[in-house]
Amino acid sequence: MSDSKSPLSRRSVLRGALFTAAAVPFGVTLASCATGGGSDDPTTDDGGDGETSAPADASNPFGIEEGATVETVIFNGGYGVDYVEFAAAIFADLHGGEATVEPSTEITSAMQPRFVAGNPPDLIDNSGAQSMGLNAILGQLEDLTDVIDAPNVEGTTIRDTLVNPNVLDSGIFDGKLAAINYVLSLYGIWYSGSLFEANGWTPPTTWEEAKALGAAAKEQDKYLFVWGKEAATYYQTLAIDSAIMQGGDEVRLALDNLEEDCWSKDAIQAVFTAMKEIIDLGYFKPGGSGTEFKTAQAQWALDQDALLYPSGSWIENEMKPNTADGFEMRGVPALVVDDSSAMPKTALHSTAGEPYIVPSDGANVNGGKEILRIMLSKESAANFAKTKLAPTVIADTVPEDGFGSTALVSQSEMLAAAGTDTFTHNFVGLYGLNQAQLVVWNAFLDGSKSVEELTSDLQAITDEARNTQEVIPVS
Repeated sequence: MSDSKSPLSRRSVLRGALFTAAAVPFGVTLASCATGGGSDDPTTDDGGDGETSAPADASNPFGIEEGATVETVIFNGGYGVDYVEFAAAIFADLHGGEATVEPSTEITSAMQPRFVAGNPPDLIDNSGAQSMGLNAILGQLEDLTDVIDAPNVEGTTIRDTLVNPNVLDSGIFDGKLAAINYVLSLYGIWYSGSLFEANGWTPPTTWEEAKALGAAAKEQDKYLFVWGKEAATYYQTLAIDSAIMQGGDEVRLALDNLEEDCWSKDAIQAVFTAMKEIIDLGYFKPGGSGTEFKTAQAQWALDQDALLYPSGSWIENEMKPNTADGFEMRGVPALVVDDSSAMPKTALHSTAGEPYIVPSDGANVNGGKEILRIMLSKESAANFAKTKLAPTVIADTVPEDGFGSTALVSQSEMLAAAGTDTFTHNFVGLYGLNQAQLVVWNAFLDGSKSVEELTSDLQAITDEARNTQEVIPVS
């Protein structure tokens, strides 16, 4: 870092600034913390390289040796990597060693050869369109329960600082906490509050309302939606969310369990049909299958060529350099088909995201766990919330004004409105389906595939996964 201050002095300044601002819990529905927790002094083992770790204590629960090194590979997406560099600086303060932070946008192609060779890094952020299917490497990953049961940097058991005990669920596979998802993510449809207010538009709650809004956009030479080739499956996420809201758990379970004919469920077909009508009406900006996704997102956030964009809650930070002045980004949940929906219109796809994994064959396994422990401290979590405008799974780090972010305030409002009506689905990432699905969705969005062809292609991808991988039952 170019800052002339020492890491310790930088931490002291940031600690005072961030904790003064971050005094209010994020979201009414997330105020309760997990109860219980494990020992504050977990037993340590070797660091994965056969060397004995230093004796463990509450301030060094993983027994990190003085001067130890740790290698991390971090997905360089909407949140960047500097928040991990922040934790790496704390690691250097505590242990006098170095944690390297290597950015990557293609996790699978970079990491698969290293897993095969038995020399993976110590910590990986397995995120993005090129993430690895965890099902294929589950046996090569550490169980991270000891991280959650360790004391954080401030001395409190991490399990007791979580916004909700359920945030761990998305990282549990076959009873093993194989990943700790760091960011409290929600998925919805994002829009410019200022543009909508200026035109008297109301964000849609149904696909019919979206179609009417598309007609209004067309009158102003704008489009309803825009997409980019690497993010075409954002519309799959939107479609799945809509179908779960419309059809309920029956839809979610069929997809997550890779059931035969799961894509033919009535609710899914109704959503696909509604999307196809909007595509055929010309309400999607043409050329998305040949457009880089951040360029497409800039067409929405900077040029305002389109009114709506489906994405996760990372979108504001990702587009910060390419968002129009006064945009006032806000979000709403996915759309239902009609008023007979199984879930209310306020229901929300919300889960923990950015899955961090620690490979068992890493050179410094305990070092990877130590970086995670530091990231899960109040200090690091508050730094992330303020700089990335998104909450982590650690409670009480976001103020009511969202650090001045309309998108962050909107997230809090959506979570409060949803209450207990939240859901998630994991099958795409678990079985590594995204790459194959991207091809199908790009073709559907550009108008060259019918609903029947979309359904058939997605079912073929799902069937192949069911027939070639071990399916982990979801209930």
